[in-house]
Amino acid sequence: MNSKYARYCEHLARHADLSGALGVLSWDKEVNMPPRGAPFRTRQLATLEGLAHQTFTDPEFQRLVQDLLADDSLDAFQKRNVELTWRDLQRIARLDQDFVEERSRLVSLAYFSWLEARDLNDYARFQPALQRLVELKRREAELLGYEDHPYDALLEEFEPGLRVRFLEPLFERVKGELRPFAQALRSSPQPQNDFLYQPYPRHKQWDLGLKLLRAIGYDFDAGRQDLSPHPFTISFSPEDVRVTTRIDENNLAEMVWSCIHEGGHALYEQGLPPEHYGLPAAAAASLGIHESQSRLWENHVGRSRPFWEKFYPLLQETFPENLQGVSLDTFYRGINRVEPSLIRTESDEIHYHFHVLIRYELEKQLLEGSLQTQDLRDAWNERYTEYLGIAIPDDNRGVLQDIHWAHGSFGYFPTYSLGSFYAAQFFAAAERALPDLEDQIRQGRFAPLLEWLRASIHRHGRIHDPGELCRRVTGEELNFDYFLEYARKKFGAIYAGEAGVHASS
Repeated sequence: MNSKYARYCEHLARHADLSGALGVLSWDKEVNMPPRGAPFRTRQLATLEGLAHQTFTDPEFQRLVQDLLADDSLDAFQKRNVELTWRDLQRIARLDQDFVEERSRLVSLAYFSWLEARDLNDYARFQPALQRLVELKRREAELLGYEDHPYDALLEEFEPGLRVRFLEPLFERVKGELRPFAQALRSSPQPQNDFLYQPYPRHKQWDLGLKLLRAIGYDFDAGRQDLSPHPFTISFSPEDVRVTTRIDENNLAEMVWSCIHEGGHALYEQGLPPEHYGLPAAAAASLGIHESQSRLWENHVGRSRPFWEKFYPLLQETFPENLQGVSLDTFYRGINRVEPSLIRTESDEIHYHFHVLIRYELEKQLLEGSLQTQDLRDAWNERYTEYLGIAIPDDNRGVLQDIHWAHGSFGYFPTYSLGSFYAAQFFAAAERALPDLEDQIRQGRFAPLLEWLRASIHRHGRIHDPGELCRRVTGEELNFDYFLEYARKKFGAIYAGEAGVHASS
């Protein structure tokens, strides 16, 4: 191997070591850390964030990468890794170490402020910390630079190349085409789903979640599951990818689909090539592509009838007192009931995108200064009335429900909708490649689908930008029509059995 390229790989591996250590501390903060550990954990995270930034932006490393850009002895794979690293450097080097450490401290303080606010069900306890974060994110956007909108600078972190000018027409289609479809479904008699909201013992739910994760292919020798206030997936390497879930003893749906959703994220991380640890080739293509994997497993697999033809007997066996008298048909229709909900993570597949749209519009306004944090709760509540027709009863089921702003993750939310749209397009490609995919799911054989995802998406890491990866996998750019067709076909059929809503609605 070229000696300069070997030095480049080793430097990035050391940077990945620091990122992994940061990840362990962050995971522990949300899973195990005692409350009094917060001040020192805030300091520790800020120190490591600063060291990781210093390591990555080291001037000598930047000169090495520049030299490699002009090195014709590199093969195409090596060249692409170097190009992606240079692109990252051009962006990240615009932020100095002091800013990075300040950001880390503010994020940690905001997280603990968010936890306190949730304990008290009072947004006012979180608002000052959020205000400081918004001010910092405005500064970050200016430091990073943008052409049209400050939000573009933050989108780039999560979805390379994504811009407001692309999102606006996409969300207009959500409002213009999904909205009337959702209204047609809501106006019909609704499937029964009260069986989901009965007492389900915590330990039985926990054991069931582990079985579902194992079934779809999650490798517990390279991961584990824990509980956290907000379910998440975190990776320290492809050999150590951890998930968390949340259990409500009176809501079975929350645990089941958060396990499958986070399992989808984890399968992607476990499928990245460990031999390229630290390189762009061993990182996910984008958050939108990442979300496509979780939404594909959660919805196209985990909310499908074939999936529950396999696993519903296990569910009935685990909770006979709740489900013995509930037919598979009733269960399938119930878990796919379409109605507005307060909580994004519990939303059906159609209304989900209005939850995302609300957050996108609000955080874009916060960034541009047309909305202030002290007015955010009212703006949130007004949007829920406008888009979903529901009143917000309290802050925990309203503006405090997501952790993302407490994490400083502005620009993240649109990737949830992008992920769903990618998922529909990818799943359609998988069905073409695996003509008996439905039967495989019905039999609980998920290895062929996972192998197809690994070969088509996971093993490529960041080598292809999201748009190019989508073209390679499906033959075309991201196309909202796939999701629209999937939704109309699936929910049209479900509601035809309830009230004659047709797939063309």
